Amino acid sequence: MKFIRKYWSNILIILVIILLTIPQTRKEIQVFVNQLLASTPAQVATEKQKQLDNYYWKLEDPYGRWKNLEESKNKVVFINFWATWCPPCIAEMPDLEELYQKYQQQVDFYFITNDKPEKVMEFLKKKDYSFPVYFSTSKTPEVLSSNALPTTYVISKNGNIVFDKTGTANWNSDRFITALEKLIAE
Repeated sequence: MKFIRKYWSNILIILVIILLTIPQTRKEIQVFVNQLLASTPAQVATEKQKQLDNYYWKLEDPYGRWKNLEESKNKVVFINFWATWCPPCIAEMPDLEELYQKYQQQVDFYFITNDKPEKVMEFLKKKDYSFPVYFSTSKTPEVLSSNALPTTYVISKNGNIVFDKTGTANWNSDRFITALEKLIAE
């Protein structure tokens, strides 16, 4: 018993390392840590905001229905690039689902993935998510290109990229909600 009391932190670290080597537990631990460390995304300074000039971007949903980002011109747009295998993406999904449920009538949401449609549908069903998922079928507008997951953009009605966040974020924080509601009211 003295041994455990004396070395409990070392034992805990070794246990975590062992759990991280097991594929079935590694992903769950990574998701938990990402949720724990998620912070409110910072708004891009006005003078550094990029402009989305070209809204042409053909997308397809898992059911084969087509959509073009042009339909969202002059609206607040929320775009999230994600994957079913990405722990940081999975970590922010519960917040994103809540955000979608609350603002789906006021904001156009686009959840973009390159995963296979069957895998995406299985993931959405398992997690009971209802946000709209799309697959890119044409070139992504240059200002929305990213090689990292997750990457999220929030675009104002006039086409300014107001939020440009790579990595897990807390999308339900009071600060972000206030900023989003301000964009909706413009």
